[in-house]
Amino acid sequence: MRRRVLVPLAIAPALPPRASTLLDLGGSSMGTSWSARVMAPPGAGPAVLESLQRQLDLVVAQMSHWDRDSNLSRFNSAPAGNWHRLPDAFFTVLSYALEVAEASGGAYDPCAGALVNAWGFGARQRYNEANFYAPLPAATQAIVARADRQRLQLDRASRRALQPGGVQIDLSSVAKGYAVDLLARCLEAQGLHHYLVEIGGELRGAGTKADGQPWWVALEGVPGAGDGAAPTTVALHGLAIATSGDYRRYFEHGGRRASHTLDPRTGAPIRNDVASVTVLHAECMAADALSTALSVLGPEQGLALAERQNVAARFLLRHQGALREVVSTAYEELLQ
Repeated sequence: MRRRVLVPLAIAPALPPRASTLLDLGGSSMGTSWSARVMAPPGAGPAVLESLQRQLDLVVAQMSHWDRDSNLSRFNSAPAGNWHRLPDAFFTVLSYALEVAEASGGAYDPCAGALVNAWGFGARQRYNEANFYAPLPAATQAIVARADRQRLQLDRASRRALQPGGVQIDLSSVAKGYAVDLLARCLEAQGLHHYLVEIGGELRGAGTKADGQPWWVALEGVPGAGDGAAPTTVALHGLAIATSGDYRRYFEHGGRRASHTLDPRTGAPIRNDVASVTVLHAECMAADALSTALSVLGPEQGLALAERQNVAARFLLRHQGALREVVSTAYEELLQ
């Protein structure tokens, strides 16, 4: 089978400092694992690990929907009519998520937490727990009709948000990418410019390894979907990558796969034959949110949005037991 590679259009030739050693760091956070491979001075490991863990802890404290004491959870449970001063990271991520929501015509929605909870993909009453039942169409339609995103008010000047009552913010499709970016910026601030950082499969890389090779990463495949897409490897050199797939969390409902990727416009899991969407971008926050938005939009509308925004995107579509690949122009330009 043929194999393809993706390389960035711009390459920085600088190598790691000669005395650098490879640090392999990692742990658990945000309900998943994280890792960092860093070219750093000898003995730097403990200090680098501590600094990275602080960034992860910040994201959990501000944006976790599992932690009842996080800023996000407190906003979601607050009574109607209260304005909340949002911490910087929370405000940055929510603001960007709302921009993607607008650009996608509502196919992406950070205020769709009530739908996420109803379908069992939230922090409690999970789809894989006893006594869970899929919501009735009338219940999800009532949530859609409530138009929570339109009811939320954001005061950008004062970095505040108004809880109009019942709005459930869910940033799980963008906060992990933002956390990857925080890890990258943390390393850069310490003068460490050669690294590969990852959280739950979302990655960002810069610089090279000691031998001058970039950080090569295989694009995620779709389990059990047969053939249809050539194996592809990407050089994460000044690039981030995120994949949204209907195979990650789902359950069977009505004889069909109920994916954790929901369409906020219909209130139901997507059913558009999209198995996965992979996005490459300079920022992992953008790759994370856009991969979800494009998955919901589907191959035609999603590809149109990717072309308008010059996004490098790969769609894998289910077709007769196999996969069909559709890619954007920006993605094709990375192919070698």
